[in-house]
Amino acid sequence: MRKLYTVIMSLGSLAAYSQKDKNILIEIDSISQSRWKATALNLDSLANPKLEKFTPVFRDTIVIRDRVTITGSENDIPVTPYNILQLKDPIKWFYYGQNNLIFNQSSFSNWNSGGNNNIGIIGKINYTLSYKNRKHFLDNNIQLGYGFVSSQGESSRKTEDYINIMTNYGYDIGKNFYLSTGFQFLSQFSSGYNYAVTPNPSFGDRISRFMSPGYIYTGVGILYNPNENFQMIVRPVNGKFTFVTDPLLQQAGRYGLEKDGQSVRAEIGALVNIVYRLKIYKDINLVNQLNLFSNYAFHPERVDIAYNGSLNFKFNKFINTTIALDLLYDHDQIKKLQLKQTLGVGFSYNFGFEVKEKNKKMIKPFVAN
Repeated sequence: MRKLYTVIMSLGSLAAYSQKDKNILIEIDSISQSRWKATALNLDSLANPKLEKFTPVFRDTIVIRDRVTITGSENDIPVTPYNILQLKDPIKWFYYGQNNLIFNQSSFSNWNSGGNNNIGIIGKINYTLSYKNRKHFLDNNIQLGYGFVSSQGESSRKTEDYINIMTNYGYDIGKNFYLSTGFQFLSQFSSGYNYAVTPNPSFGDRISRFMSPGYIYTGVGILYNPNENFQMIVRPVNGKFTFVTDPLLQQAGRYGLEKDGQSVRAEIGALVNIVYRLKIYKDINLVNQLNLFSNYAFHPERVDIAYNGSLNFKFNKFINTTIALDLLYDHDQIKKLQLKQTLGVGFSYNFGFEVKEKNKKMIKPFVAN
């Protein structure tokens, strides 16, 4: 009996201890469950995801927000400052550049029709640097060109030679009109010769050289710039200064000089300058530049006319063809129309602010605060 009692008590104690241990495990599980709920993902929330908007920025990219696009096409170099003038934010600097290099070469061997071996090259640059702050702007442009051709049995002859530097300050008076003042400098790099008269000239045969002649135009007036492809400057008060610094060329009648030994001729008159680009097709455009000057003091009806037309065909980013026509009439220099025509196929490279978008590069003017 005693043994039976001992066995029953042992089983009761074991059952009581097992129940107590079960309660402890339940309590531990509840604590773990609460911690898991606090840190676990709410999988039901994935049924209605909320997407956050963000702007992807590629490496080496400058992002300019809430601003007007400077140029509408990556193919065209800006011809007027219109787009930068329309920006409302104070923009500090804007630049754009175009570089052209044109080659031509011919060689002959036992060619029945004849011909001389020759090689030619023409290089041109066109850079624009502008500044704008509220209603004030400053527009600077430099155009340089030089080219030559070398033929077997003949001396090298230049085919292109010009320096054209322009600066224009304007103050916005509304409706695309600006009070304007500025100057333009024109000249050439090297000596020029009349090869029809002197096929193999020496330096003493020169008919022109740097600053002989050189021209400076300066004045005040109004600038009208209603869109990127058209600009007109009217300056009712404008000075024209003709420089001939080479003593050999300081002869009466040459470049409008009134007497021998004269190095500077000053004129006062009115100036009209017009720039107009006509887009003929997607990659074909015609840029026209017309400059008119009338001397108030001496035969104002004899208007000096300078025209440049450039027809540009763009094949791709680097290859283009340009046909250029220059017309000049200055009654004081020669009473005939002067004409120059050039045709070239070559390489073109534009630079400015580069934006990378969807792995495509677009050349745009640089803008910085």
